[in-house]
Amino acid sequence: MRNRKGITSLLISLLLIVVVGCGSNQNDQASKPSNQSKSTTEGTSTESKPLKDVKIVLDWTPNTNHTGLYVAKDQGYYEEEGLNVEIIQPGEGGADTMVASGTVPFGIGYQESVTQARTQDVPLVSIAAIIQHNTSGFAAPVDRNIKSPKDFEGKNYGGWGSPVEEAVMGSIMEAEDANVSEVSMINMGNADFFTAVKRDIDFAWIFYAWTGIEAELRNEPLDMLYVKDYSDELDYYTPVIVTNEKQIQEDPELIKSFLKATAKGYQLAINNPEEAANILIASVPELDKDLVLASQKWLSPRYTDDAPRWGEQKASVWQNYTNWMLSHNLLDKSIEIEKAYTNDFLPQ
Repeated sequence: MRNRKGITSLLISLLLIVVVGCGSNQNDQASKPSNQSKSTTEGTSTESKPLKDVKIVLDWTPNTNHTGLYVAKDQGYYEEEGLNVEIIQPGEGGADTMVASGTVPFGIGYQESVTQARTQDVPLVSIAAIIQHNTSGFAAPVDRNIKSPKDFEGKNYGGWGSPVEEAVMGSIMEAEDANVSEVSMINMGNADFFTAVKRDIDFAWIFYAWTGIEAELRNEPLDMLYVKDYSDELDYYTPVIVTNEKQIQEDPELIKSFLKATAKGYQLAINNPEEAANILIASVPELDKDLVLASQKWLSPRYTDDAPRWGEQKASVWQNYTNWMLSHNLLDKSIEIEKAYTNDFLPQ
């Protein structure tokens, strides 16, 4: 759940190259049948309609953002929809590149990356919000005494060199008459949050559902400043499930079937966090069991929160964040909001 914010110009270039070069390979794997059969209710084995092989690529290593996918697979929800779903980790180009090119039909992305991609005519589309409100923010061990954005001044921030990081930090600091130029920016490299704060940084941008919960389990209390608490424009969708325009045009029924099963997976996680956590642990046994369980209990009610159903997205959220990115020179141009996301494939 480490923050992978900020598509760089290199990634956009890769997306464009792959879209042009590989578009003809759109969804070959989605139509490849599996040799699977089911039993009839009478108990005799008969050959059923082959399942359709479908891949979804994650944004990062498996974590509780992804629980609904693993639940849907484990509980047979995908199979009920005629799908044989494989959950894979991203390649070098990332999930967005793989989805935009048609290498896979579905992936986990972010509102920010979809917005930036669409300014470059990369046809990513968000089809479901996994979490309704932004659970990310700036975190620091309590001994650094960072209680407000103004306290960032004179401190060392550990990040990844994305323009978005400094823009968000500067935006919430300005509201308190503080100056982002007074913050020392340090590239964390591959160091995790807990290693970095013991080495050379004071604070970093984290998702509380994972790193924050891990801090609780370590008994290393944090001061957490959620970015959404300082600006409605920063309460954007992260993460989201993405597809591409060609997939929407050529096989909308696949998207409906996939989201119907996925929604059932997340609903089980909402209703039964412990059961869902155990499914994720069994599916990815290298994960820390205590962390998964605690994280799941914290995150499950936030999947839907105040929305009428899991996955729902609002035009106002997309417009607000787009406006914010434009005002901070993070976009070259505006986008057509209605083409960047859709609720049309969510189950009623």
